[in-house]
Amino acid sequence: MNAVQKQPVLDVRNQVSAEEWQTRVDLAACYRLVALNGWDDVIFTHISAKIPGTEHFLINPYGLMFEEITASNLVKIDLQGNKVMDSPYEINPAGFTIHSAVHEVRHDAGCVLHTHTAAGVGVSAQKNGILPISQQALFVLSSLAYHDYEGVALREDEKARLQQHLGRAKNMVLRNHGLMTVGRDVAEAFLGMHTLQRCCEIQINAQAGGSELIPIPQSILDGAIESMRQVTKGAGANLAWPALLRKAQRDSPGFDS
Repeated sequence: MNAVQKQPVLDVRNQVSAEEWQTRVDLAACYRLVALNGWDDVIFTHISAKIPGTEHFLINPYGLMFEEITASNLVKIDLQGNKVMDSPYEINPAGFTIHSAVHEVRHDAGCVLHTHTAAGVGVSAQKNGILPISQQALFVLSSLAYHDYEGVALREDEKARLQQHLGRAKNMVLRNHGLMTVGRDVAEAFLGMHTLQRCCEIQINAQAGGSELIPIPQSILDGAIESMRQVTKGAGANLAWPALLRKAQRDSPGFDS
């Protein structure tokens, strides 16, 4: 029987700026929250966060479960995929393709979150995509794009098509593949994914009921952005993020090391 391989304990807090450390803590918390919600896929999905004031971004060490991610073991890379800080870990090549494509052209993208959940992939395989049948869909549809499946995302030439299809959208359905959200920061990307994921779960459940579905009128869909601003009191995702950090501390401690 093979012995359990122990992971190296890293501590980079004193090697990075205060801004980078905070980004690392928020991103590590996001990984833990994704795991707590059951949105992870063993080691095969990824979340990235741009380091403020640079073109570098952080991504997960390939081979670790999301519940093992810490602020220190995140890997710092440039837009070409080169490690710009020493790390014993490598990165997922498909993850690099997707995330570098977004960070390369979306300078507002502080965080990019990608999942392969059953509900997300299920809806991504439906020809009509996200249906306007829930309050969650109301917010998703206000900023939604689609990208057709081209196989595992390893080819450099796919990046230009993904960039074109994403445009300025905050939510993307990667057909036959999964979901992606883009946020100004980690909090916005996580809350965006929470809404997008719940939207897909509701759609699958509603369709399974077999009854005729009731679409939301276009006039209501058109007011989604203003409705969201009022619901969050203008604070956006940052209204909920402190509470989510406390949940991560309670249920998955150690991410901030």
